[in-house]
Amino acid sequence: MTAQTLAFRAEALVVWILFHVFAMMPLDVASAIGGWIGRTLGCRLPVTRHARRNLALVFPDWTRARRDDVIRAMWDNIGRTVGEFPHIPDMTFGPGKRVEIEGLEHFAALRDDGLPGLFFSGHFGNWEILGPFAARNGIPLHLIYRAATNPFVNWIYTRGRANDGVELIPKGASGARIALDKLRRGEHLGMLVDQKMNDGISVPFFGRSAMTAPALAAFSLKFKCPVVPAHIVRRKGAQFRIIFDAPIWFEDTGDRIGDLERAMTRVNGILENWIRERPDHWLWLHKRWPDQPSTKE
Repeated sequence: MTAQTLAFRAEALVVWILFHVFAMMPLDVASAIGGWIGRTLGCRLPVTRHARRNLALVFPDWTRARRDDVIRAMWDNIGRTVGEFPHIPDMTFGPGKRVEIEGLEHFAALRDDGLPGLFFSGHFGNWEILGPFAARNGIPLHLIYRAATNPFVNWIYTRGRANDGVELIPKGASGARIALDKLRRGEHLGMLVDQKMNDGISVPFFGRSAMTAPALAAFSLKFKCPVVPAHIVRRKGAQFRIIFDAPIWFEDTGDRIGDLERAMTRVNGILENWIRERPDHWLWLHKRWPDQPSTKE
């Protein structure tokens, strides 16, 4: 057994224990403890340097103290999301419930228009609750996801995100074929589009070039179907608001490269607006601008 395999198995054991410990707790307790762990330990992890660098690049006029406050709040949100993960199948949605909905008419329009459709979001708030809401309200939302690097923890992705009628579609060539087949059948896809894509296209994000996956725009243009932006706001503790924006349509001029660039620039602009409004909600740990020069923190 290699050292990497041993490390993967050890990591998987920790994940398994945490998942089941959080599952035994009441949701609000799991969320609170997860948040405490996140904001207490997360800032000490080496990966946090990516968040500091990204915030310094995007908000160079901020003080170090302000960036640190956002990082602590980001880790609180990450920890809460982890603690809440085993409880997502039991969450309730709607007026007076734990999860409020804003822009339900836009969700309903995509559900009832007789066309295939796409939702996009980012790693914002508790991004995991969009799929369950959609499935329970008439749209089995097939989710395109990036498989875990550690194969021994991939089970948590499928267990936590699966719903009746929903297929989890891994990123890659085989996943793209599955996604195309779903859209041909008039079904719906959900995509998180805020991660770096090495073989994507370069479009602006916070005024800086960022490699971005063009699949969302490519699917929409191919099937002439609408796209609904959706993001999750954490109101307080384990209480949320899902916000659906009006469907958008991408212009098809026949210039494929230009159309993809314009469409994804528009998408990145929407993500940017969400993040500027609530910077502590976003997962700043991604290497979104890897080719930028180092920035003094």
